[in-house]
Amino acid sequence: MGVRTAWIGLGVMGYPMAGYLVSKGGHDVVAYNRTSAKAEKWAGEHKGSHAPTPKQAADGADFVFACVGNDDDLRSVTIGPDGAFHSMKKGSVFVDHTTASADVAREIHSAAKERGIGFVDAPVSGGQAGAENGALTVMCGGEQEDYDAAESLIGCYSKSCRLLGGPGSGQLAKMCNQIAIVGLVQGLSEAIHFGKNAGLDMEAVVDVISKGAAGSWQMENRYKTMITNQYEFGFAVDWMRKDLGICLGEARNNKSHLPVAALVDQFYSQVQAMGGGRWDTSSLIALLDKKK
Repeated sequence: MGVRTAWIGLGVMGYPMAGYLVSKGGHDVVAYNRTSAKAEKWAGEHKGSHAPTPKQAADGADFVFACVGNDDDLRSVTIGPDGAFHSMKKGSVFVDHTTASADVAREIHSAAKERGIGFVDAPVSGGQAGAENGALTVMCGGEQEDYDAAESLIGCYSKSCRLLGGPGSGQLAKMCNQIAIVGLVQGLSEAIHFGKNAGLDMEAVVDVISKGAAGSWQMENRYKTMITNQYEFGFAVDWMRKDLGICLGEARNNKSHLPVAALVDQFYSQVQAMGGGRWDTSSLIALLDKKK
């Protein structure tokens, strides 16, 4: 039997994720989005309902989910004047899928506990395609009982979900994810660039090397569009730079050295200068091809 839930933030990720709570989970969902027309559209498509503020959407909900833009957006929809925490009942759980800082996750967790509310920081990986296919990977931080309560609902739109530690641990794990990705994408960009300049059939080359030690999700899913210089889709460079800013800030705090991540962040700034802020992150190869 479905439970009453609320969903805050219907962007390219949140829109399909919220839909799976209805279609797969059978839950009642009240949606809020900053642009009300999108909330109305979502409610019409998914037989849900919508509310004009996070506070009203969350009123009486057992679980509230959010997927918004950044730390300040998260503060606004939780503890802001019209935030969800002002109407959530004791014993309910707030699950945050925003990619944000570990500091804000701990801050909001503390504010939730003061009100008798559970909080799980739960950033996701898998991009728009993963959200649309209900196949995301979810990295969680928080208290075990809160995670246990929310796990089956998160399962409506994920293929993998795990609690990795206390508050903020989900965000820290997402930072590891982004640090690993940017190094892979830069390496793949250089390999394809080199191979094309050498006169190789790169589709054939990648078909071979993807079966060996060089294989990765990025190689399997992005090599064809990288070869043909198509970037108008996927996870945007602007978003990755936001995420890398979080990673590099946390690295300064915990004394980690991230030379490759810092370098690739600068490469992405050059992609932005080319007008590619909304291009997929695989557009790193555009910088190399431009220099031919």
